[in-house]
Amino acid sequence: MSGNPFVAADLPPVTFDVDVLVGRYADRPGPTGDPRDVAATLAANGIARAAVASLRAALFDVPSGNDEAAALAGPTVLPVGALDLRDPLGAEREVVRLAERGFRAVRLFPDEQRVEPDFPSVRHVARRATEAGLVVLTGGDVRRFWRPLRGATVVFLDTHFYHLGDFVVAARDEPGFHTSTRLLNSPDALETVAAHVGVERLLYGSRTPFYEPVVPRLRLARGGLGPAEVAAVAGGNARRILEAQA
Repeated sequence: MSGNPFVAADLPPVTFDVDVLVGRYADRPGPTGDPRDVAATLAANGIARAAVASLRAALFDVPSGNDEAAALAGPTVLPVGALDLRDPLGAEREVVRLAERGFRAVRLFPDEQRVEPDFPSVRHVARRATEAGLVVLTGGDVRRFWRPLRGATVVFLDTHFYHLGDFVVAARDEPGFHTSTRLLNSPDALETVAAHVGVERLLYGSRTPFYEPVVPRLRLARGGLGPAEVAAVAGGNARRILEAQA
């Protein structure tokens, strides 16, 4: 589908994708996540720039994986540092190292690391990242992980449209709460967020190369948001919260 000329011609361009990974999951089938292949997929889907994190950092070796992500920095890539919530003391050291290296965001992988929201590490690491001026990108069920992330600037990457109401009521009290659009594929999900907490809380995310980036683009193209709102979701909001951290 990514090679279909319909995609480039008919769907809105994405100027910033907040959810892209390099590397692979060793315990499951799927793409290798080679950075060159990921870059080609993004380009074929009209995605100009992406926040990219390393699965090596999330799953195996935090420092070397984050160095791998840092090496990709350039006009099309904003590197994101992964943290290991299973090692909160190591994570706080890595937050310092990443901030000193100029990273602007960190990513949490609670599902992959089998970490529950009430583990002390989640709240601790979120606080340390916030104190360092870093945006937090996180997986996990928003209904369970909203509480330890209060007070942070957060993008919930796994918000499902079944849980949209929970995101909205939490975000009303938390101006730093944002959501990826990846799983907001119901007929009125994007419009609901825009109406209740503002379109500025929506950021396009694809999880390339593990999901199809066309799907959230189609939702943007076929929804009820105006052109300026679409442009904000497709990159303007991500640039505001991620690139303004410098």
